[in-house]
Parts: sequence; C-alpha cells; structure tokens
Amino acid sequence: MSAPARRPLVAANWKMYFVRAEVEAYAEALLAEELPEEVEVALFPSFPLLVAASASLAGSAVALGAQDLHPEPRGAFTGDVCAAQLVDSGCRWVLCGHSERRRGHGESDELVARKAAAALAAGLAPLVCVGESKEERHSGRTFDVLARQVEALPVDPRVALAYEPVWAIGTGENATPEAAADAHAFLRARRARRAGDALAAALRILYGGSVTPENAADLARESDVDGFLVGGASLDPSRFRAIIRVLAVRTRAARGQP
Repeated sequence: MSAPARRPLVAANWKMYFVRAEVEAYAEALLAEELPEEVEVALFPSFPLLVAASASLAGSAVALGAQDLHPEPRGAFTGDVCAAQLVDSGCRWVLCGHSERRRGHGESDELVARKAAAALAAGLAPLVCVGESKEERHSGRTFDVLARQVEALPVDPRVALAYEPVWAIGTGENATPEAAADAHAFLRARRARRAGDALAAALRILYGGSVTPENAADLARESDVDGFLVGGASLDPSRFRAIIRVLAVRTRAARGQP
C-alpha cells in the first residue's frame, strides 16, 4: 500500500452542546495523551464557546473551527457572525452548508458557495458539507445532487469537502463503505472537471454521518475517505480519540510503519 498523499482530517462537530466548563474538561481529556501527528484534528464548538476553546487548546496542534458564518464581511446582520470575527476568535476552519443549516435554515447551494468564498477571503479554510436526502438516494439522484452542490464552490486548495448523507445524520445509520467510496470518488472526479486533476487529487473528502469508533475502521479502508466529520461520537473525548487512532493506524500502514 502506497503512502497516502492527503493528510487525514478528523473534525468534531459539537453542534449545540456544552458550556465553558465542559469545553475545558474536554480539552484537558483530549490532550492528556499526545495525539498522533499523522492526523489533523479540529474542533467545531458553537459561537459562544470559541474563545474558551481557543484558550483550552493553546499550544496544541488541534485546530479550532466554527460551525457557520455570514457571507458578508460586516454589517447590520443581527445574530450573525462574520469571518473576521471567527479569525479573531482563533479559528482556522469553518463549516459551510451543514445539512442541518441547509434543511433548517433554507441555505441554498449559492449561499453556501458565498460563505465558502467569504471564509477563504478572510484566511479561513472552509469545510463544505454535501449530501443527499433519503428520498433523493432512493430515486437515484445522489450524484445529481452532489454535482449541483459542488459546482459553484470556489476553486482553492484550502477547500475541503464532507460527504454527509442526510439520511445518516444523527440516525445511527451510516453509509456502507462501498457507498461512501462511490460518493467520494464521484466528488473527486467532479472537482477535477472544474478545478483540474492536481487540485482534485489533493482535495480532502471527509465522511460524516453517524461515524463511531466501531464503524470508522471499515470506512477508513476506502482510499478516497480522507477523514471524518464526527457528530455524536465526538462529544466523548475518548470515543473521538479512538476515531483519530483509526486514521493514524491506516496512515502508518500505508507508509509501511508499525
């Protein structure tokens, strides 16, 4: 097995959980042991917790990300947060177009693309979420949906994708490794058509959708799965660490290391 060209990324989407004391305890538990350097790790707390999380992660290699942003750089947008504010809070990443935002807040593909562009302009790396609903999958429209969702995205090597089939978010049901591999391969090929082979080859595509330590190893065997966007399992630092270890083991094996 040849060494993977893409460094795996494991991202924890905490959604609307935790308060400051819990963030501090989580960071202490996660950093109690050295994390494997083969894997990039990022935490995505809700907005009020960003500063506390940044302080708790200071001096570590763990990156901080936000769960959303407004596409405008500033202005009269009550309740929203702009990219510059996220950078000022210590963020390096930001989620764009999570299925819960698309479904619950009516975010369109065009708006998601604008958010990704705003993130890039401010120096943030966007992790753009794409995926089909159960109805779209059963009607054979998965690839049509994925093509539409990625078509308008900026061409930039800092953009990463997270394939999260909507029917698997928080349901305990995850895509089979084969289904995930097919979707990831399609996304990479589609990105190559717009951005070129070199950028597509370097593109990191994460799988998200009821990822657990128990199913991560099977998913990680697929070469086009470059990491995970973890929801519920990321709320427990020991379970999240176990998922990180899965990617580290795969990477070492690909390099011929023990």
